[in-house]
Amino acid sequence: MNNEQIAAILNQYDFLKGTAFSFKTFGSGLIHGTFLIETPESKFILQEFNNSVFWYPERIAHNHWILGEKGNVDDLPFALPLPRLNESGDSLTKFENKLFRLFDFVGGETLQEIQKPKQAYLAAKAYGIFASWAKDIDAHQMQESIPRFHQLDWRFENLEKAAKEANRLSAEEQEVLNFYLLQKPLVEKYLEFQASCPLRITHNDTKINNLIFSEDLETVAAVIDLDTLMGGLLLYDFGDLVRTVACSEVETSQNWDHLNLRPAIFEELLKGYWEGISAMASKQEAQSLLIAGEVMTCIMGLRFLTDHLQGNVYYKVQYPEQNFHRAKNQMIYLKNQQDHAEEIKSLWNKITGIYN
Repeated sequence: MNNEQIAAILNQYDFLKGTAFSFKTFGSGLIHGTFLIETPESKFILQEFNNSVFWYPERIAHNHWILGEKGNVDDLPFALPLPRLNESGDSLTKFENKLFRLFDFVGGETLQEIQKPKQAYLAAKAYGIFASWAKDIDAHQMQESIPRFHQLDWRFENLEKAAKEANRLSAEEQEVLNFYLLQKPLVEKYLEFQASCPLRITHNDTKINNLIFSEDLETVAAVIDLDTLMGGLLLYDFGDLVRTVACSEVETSQNWDHLNLRPAIFEELLKGYWEGISAMASKQEAQSLLIAGEVMTCIMGLRFLTDHLQGNVYYKVQYPEQNFHRAKNQMIYLKNQQDHAEEIKSLWNKITGIYN
């Protein structure tokens, strides 16, 4: 992008027409091209929307509109940056057959992993507060930005189909496949909660790097990356925190012997998330948190293994076996969570005050 192209985009916003600006590439995002725009009065983030990853930009725009129209973001204790509207009243701006969005800049720090347990608590509480804030907005109005994104039963069926078409599996591949095919009881538990828990507005990608912390890392300044925002279950958001923050290793790690659940971090996550949702959560939703980490870990393991069996058609890989190794990583972590089920239940009893 050059200065003239950026200017042409910014001129589609009434409040920026003819404004002097400077720009530079910003951040390390892997999906959308991102630029920091600085004017004499303000800073903005200009994002080139990647519709090869998100096929339904109009659905995402609709969900953002619902959130801004039905909810008062000023009631949140942190920023929730929604796209600015252009002169046509749209959040998506077209230029040279591409789509762009403009956001107010939020200063602070992003983390790729927590540096101390309190940050797990802060992150989980922020996501919980967001869910509680959105509770009065009808989640059925939201559209699926990624169809069946966290639908465990559908992911399980996809693996079953891929397994039937696979051949010449190694002994190790067969072992990992067998483990996932034995997760039908978890799928059934998930379906029970899907039937008994209300549809909520959920973030659906609750990684630590989808938050902006204050510069001293003592508070959450913003919840960002709202492209996966849609109707979902509370267990999705809490479960993805457990999957990505409470695990001792990242999902690409092959350090098999050191891959496990960190109970102390799980406790901080549950404390924070429960504080955020306790006033609105049903008993069934509270109970769903017990298997939330298992569900989300299983989903990712199923997705990685399915992609491996289908020839690495979805996830980018650096070597042919990487998706298989990711699936093995998630298998080990899932098994470890299941082995810690009693400890998880004990922490849940203590934090929620619910006994069943």
